[in-house]
Amino acid sequence: MKKIFYILFLFSFSIYNSNAQEKTSYSQEEVIYARKHGMSLTMVVLKPKKTNGKGIVSVMSGSWYSRYSFIENGIKNSKPFLESGYTVFLTIHSSNPRFDIAEAATDIKRAVQHIRFNAKKFGIDPTHIGITGSSSGGHLSLTVGTSDDIKNLKSENPVRRVSSKVQAAAVFYPPTDFLNWGGLNRYMNYLQHAPALSKTYILGALKFQIFNKKSTIFEPIKDSIALRKMAVSVSPAQLVTLDDAPTYIIHGDKDQTVPLQQSLHIQKKFDSIGLPLTLRIKPGADHGWDNMNIDRKEFVKWFNTYLKVN
Repeated sequence: MKKIFYILFLFSFSIYNSNAQEKTSYSQEEVIYARKHGMSLTMVVLKPKKTNGKGIVSVMSGSWYSRYSFIENGIKNSKPFLESGYTVFLTIHSSNPRFDIAEAATDIKRAVQHIRFNAKKFGIDPTHIGITGSSSGGHLSLTVGTSDDIKNLKSENPVRRVSSKVQAAAVFYPPTDFLNWGGLNRYMNYLQHAPALSKTYILGALKFQIFNKKSTIFEPIKDSIALRKMAVSVSPAQLVTLDDAPTYIIHGDKDQTVPLQQSLHIQKKFDSIGLPLTLRIKPGADHGWDNMNIDRKEFVKWFNTYLKVN
């Protein structure tokens, strides 16, 4: 009798355990989305067992560093999206200090093109792709969300002939304008404060470079006009136009790393031309806080709204 009871117990436990796993089960695959400078750029694709046919690019970035060790936390942070049926693309970009922000932003655009071109393989709708990230990951997300499309219809590479635009963005505490940085009543050019930047370990990411075909080396951009143009190209608030992705931002009012002003600043730009942007200010929060997946559930609602097929 005891043996029968024990077998029934194991059977019931296995059913419970399989049901619990089914709710959050997903497949995991590492994919090369582009190659450059003799290296591969990769993403880890998380596909839930029950998919809603929509995709979200999750930018693996902190202080514009990006490495495979971020994937473990990326998977944990993807739980709200996976539970809602979204396929998540944990995307690694070329990293600070070797590569600058402009290079990183281009990488993420290439990732979007790769995802869209291979949408059928991934089982998602190519016309509705969202993007998310925190801090520098949020910045790169918004840069992709506001930048011009880089598709090239004349390219021999078919991937380059598809759009790099995303249809919705939801991010945490993003830098948005390197030319207008600071408090509510005082702004500075962030790029002109090299000593301060070196202490935050991001100076390499802001040393913009250009490839010299004659000398075949990367050289720092020294011309002030060219440098400003580059800074504008990676400042989402400077790029806002009517075709940009509807955006949701959560930002703490005690953030000591990226001032709340940065999110307020881009909100004004969106509001001025009637684009959807919701900014939720988190009272007492610094640059990150516990249980952020609770807040990501708000991101899910945002994506549910703006990635919905009409």
